[in-house]
Amino acid sequence: MAKEFSRSDRVADAIQRILATTIRQEVRDPRVGMVNVNDVTVTRDMAYAKVYVTFVGRDSDTESREAADALNHAAGFLRGIVAKELDIRITPKLRFIYDKTSVEGQKLSNLIDKAIAEDVTHESDSHSDK
Repeated sequence: MAKEFSRSDRVADAIQRILATTIRQEVRDPRVGMVNVNDVTVTRDMAYAKVYVTFVGRDSDTESREAADALNHAAGFLRGIVAKELDIRITPKLRFIYDKTSVEGQKLSNLIDKAIAEDVTHESDSHSDK
Protein backbone atom coordinates (compact mmCIF):
# COMPACT_ATOMS: atom_id res chain seq x y z
CA MET A 1 0.00 0.00 0.00
CA ALA A 2 1.36 3.42 -0.95
CA LYS A 3 2.32 5.80 1.81
CA GLU A 4 -0.17 8.56 2.46
CA PHE A 5 1.38 12.01 2.40
CA SER A 6 0.23 14.48 5.00
CA ARG A 7 -1.19 17.84 4.04
CA SER A 8 1.90 19.61 5.38
CA ASP A 9 4.09 17.45 3.10
CA ARG A 10 1.99 18.35 0.06
CA VAL A 11 2.05 22.05 0.96
CA ALA A 12 5.83 21.87 1.51
CA ASP A 13 6.28 20.32 -1.94
CA ALA A 14 4.14 23.02 -3.55
CA ILE A 15 6.03 25.79 -1.74
CA GLN A 16 9.35 24.29 -2.85
CA ARG A 17 8.25 24.30 -6.50
CA ILE A 18 6.90 27.85 -6.30
CA LEU A 19 9.97 29.24 -4.54
CA ALA A 20 12.39 27.55 -6.94
CA THR A 21 10.97 29.51 -9.85
CA THR A 22 10.01 32.68 -7.98
CA ILE A 23 13.42 33.30 -6.43
CA ARG A 24 15.07 32.94 -9.83
CA GLN A 25 12.60 35.27 -11.55
CA GLU A 26 11.65 37.85 -8.92
CA VAL A 27 14.50 38.32 -6.42
CA ARG A 28 16.88 40.97 -7.73
CA ASP A 29 19.31 41.09 -4.79
CA PRO A 30 22.87 40.54 -6.11
CA ARG A 31 23.83 38.69 -2.90
CA VAL A 32 21.42 35.89 -3.71
CA GLY A 33 22.54 34.74 -7.18
CA MET A 34 21.64 31.20 -8.20
CA VAL A 35 19.72 29.28 -5.53
CA ASN A 36 18.83 25.63 -5.12
CA VAL A 37 15.82 25.02 -2.90
CA ASN A 38 16.77 21.67 -1.38
CA ASP A 39 13.87 21.05 0.96
CA VAL A 40 10.91 22.69 2.67
CA THR A 41 9.41 21.57 5.95
CA VAL A 42 6.07 22.95 7.10
CA THR A 43 4.72 22.72 10.64
CA ARG A 44 1.48 20.78 11.09
CA ASP A 45 -0.46 23.97 11.85
CA MET A 46 0.83 25.55 8.59
CA ALA A 47 2.18 28.55 10.49
CA TYR A 48 5.87 28.22 9.64
CA ALA A 49 7.98 26.81 6.84
CA LYS A 50 11.72 26.21 6.94
CA VAL A 51 13.23 26.51 3.49
CA TYR A 52 16.63 24.84 3.12
CA VAL A 53 18.71 26.43 0.37
CA THR A 54 22.17 26.20 -1.16
CA PHE A 55 23.83 28.80 -3.34
CA VAL A 56 25.63 27.98 -6.56
CA GLY A 57 29.02 29.61 -6.99
CA ARG A 58 29.50 30.71 -3.37
CA ASP A 59 32.99 29.97 -2.10
CA SER A 60 32.56 30.53 1.62
CA ASP A 61 29.98 29.84 4.28
CA THR A 62 29.91 33.56 5.09
CA GLU A 63 28.78 34.49 1.58
CA SER A 64 26.12 31.79 1.69
CA ARG A 65 24.85 32.93 5.08
CA GLU A 66 24.66 36.53 3.80
CA ALA A 67 22.66 35.30 0.81
CA ALA A 68 20.32 33.40 3.16
CA ASP A 69 19.91 36.61 5.19
CA ALA A 70 18.99 38.43 1.99
CA LEU A 71 16.33 35.81 1.29
CA ASN A 72 15.03 36.13 4.86
CA HIS A 73 14.79 39.86 4.28
CA ALA A 74 12.64 39.17 1.18
CA ALA A 75 10.61 36.47 2.96
CA GLY A 76 7.50 38.63 3.26
CA PHE A 77 7.54 39.41 -0.45
CA LEU A 78 8.04 35.73 -1.31
CA ARG A 79 5.30 34.70 1.13
CA GLY A 80 2.90 37.01 -0.70
CA ILE A 81 3.70 35.35 -4.01
CA VAL A 82 3.29 31.89 -2.47
CA ALA A 83 -0.07 32.99 -1.03
CA LYS A 84 -1.26 34.04 -4.50
CA GLU A 85 -0.17 30.73 -6.03
CA LEU A 86 -1.57 28.44 -3.33
CA ASP A 87 -5.20 28.38 -2.44
CA ILE A 88 -4.87 27.80 1.30
CA ARG A 89 -6.29 29.67 4.25
CA ILE A 90 -2.97 30.20 6.07
CA THR A 91 0.27 30.77 4.19
CA PRO A 92 3.27 29.75 6.29
CA LYS A 93 5.87 32.32 7.33
CA LEU A 94 9.04 31.51 5.46
CA ARG A 95 12.42 31.11 7.11
CA PHE A 96 15.41 30.46 4.84
CA ILE A 97 18.22 28.30 6.19
CA TYR A 98 21.57 27.76 4.49
CA ASP A 99 21.91 24.01 4.00
CA LYS A 100 25.51 22.99 3.74
CA THR A 101 24.92 19.24 3.64
CA SER A 102 25.39 19.12 -0.13
CA VAL A 103 28.65 21.07 0.17
CA GLU A 104 29.87 18.69 2.87
CA GLY A 105 28.76 15.73 0.76
CA GLN A 106 30.75 17.03 -2.21
CA LYS A 107 33.84 17.40 0.00
CA LEU A 108 33.45 13.83 1.27
CA SER A 109 32.94 12.55 -2.26
CA ASN A 110 36.15 14.30 -3.38
CA LEU A 111 38.05 12.80 -0.44
CA ILE A 112 36.77 9.32 -1.29
CA ASP A 113 37.71 9.75 -4.96
CA LYS A 114 41.18 10.93 -3.93
CA ALA A 115 41.65 7.97 -1.56
CA ILE A 116 40.56 5.51 -4.25
CA ALA A 117 42.94 7.07 -6.78
CA GLU A 118 45.82 6.89 -4.30
CA ASP A 119 44.90 3.29 -3.47
CA VAL A 120 44.92 2.33 -7.15
CA THR A 121 48.32 3.97 -7.77
CA HIS A 122 49.71 2.36 -4.58
CA GLU A 123 48.40 -1.05 -5.68
CA SER A 124 49.85 -0.71 -9.17
CA ASP A 125 53.23 0.34 -7.69
CA SER A 126 53.30 -2.75 -5.43
CA HIS A 127 52.50 -5.04 -8.39
CA SER A 128 55.26 -3.54 -10.52
CA ASP A 129 57.83 -4.11 -7.74
CA LYS A 130 57.29 -7.92 -7.85
